[in-house]
Parts: sequence; structure tokens; C-alpha cells
Amino acid sequence: MIPYVMLTGQTKDRETPVRRVQAGEVPLFLISLKAGGTGLNLTAADTVIHYDPWWNPAVERQATDRAHRIGQDKPVFVYKLAARGTVEERMLDLQSQKAALAEALYDGKADPAKHLSEQDITWLLAPLE
Repeated sequence: MIPYVMLTGQTKDRETPVRRVQAGEVPLFLISLKAGGTGLNLTAADTVIHYDPWWNPAVERQATDRAHRIGQDKPVFVYKLAARGTVEERMLDLQSQKAALAEALYDGKADPAKHLSEQDITWLLAPLE
């Protein structure tokens, strides 16, 4: 078994697991996106794996950025895992559409309504195959 520490919304002592990972005592740090979204500086991290995508891709980017901090001296690899035919796969597709929608809003050249429709929402919530 690989030793690990966890950080969730129920973790009372956030400092100890962070210190243990940063010191190299524990090779695996499991962090919920909400709990890890703020206040972490994980320069000991070299891999980030997302396996539960969120509607808002900015939340994932913020979590990934915890490993890309001042003092980071090694490459950080980021992976997104999703099983085919699942809600998670749909969320990744929706994130892509949301990114296109944001780009359309920022550049002012495209019609944002073309990027997210009622059919998109219906598709997201449709029964899985």
C-alpha cells in the first residue's frame, strides 16, 4: 500500500498533511478540490490527477496551480481521468464548451448563445448509456 495523507473539508489540521508531503515523508496527497482550492503551496508535487471534473474549469485550474508555485523546481504533469459514457465525460465536454463560450465573450466576435444551448443542458442531464 502506498502511504498517503488526505485534505478534505473535514480536515481540522491542514498544516500537518501539507508539511509531511512537502518534507517528502508521504508520496501521495489526496485533496478535494474545495479543500485544496486556497492557501496551499505544494512545491513538492510533480503530478496532479483530476478524476472528478467540475462544471467550472477555473476551479480545476486553481487546484492545479497549487503545484505551480514559486519555489517549484521540477516539471508538473497534469492528468484528467474520465471513464467513457459517464457524467464525468460529459462534464469534460461541457468544460470545453464553457471555455469556448468564455472565449466568445472575451473576444466579442462570436455569438455566446451558439456555445451553450438548452440542448446542451438536456444532454448533460440525460440518462447514461
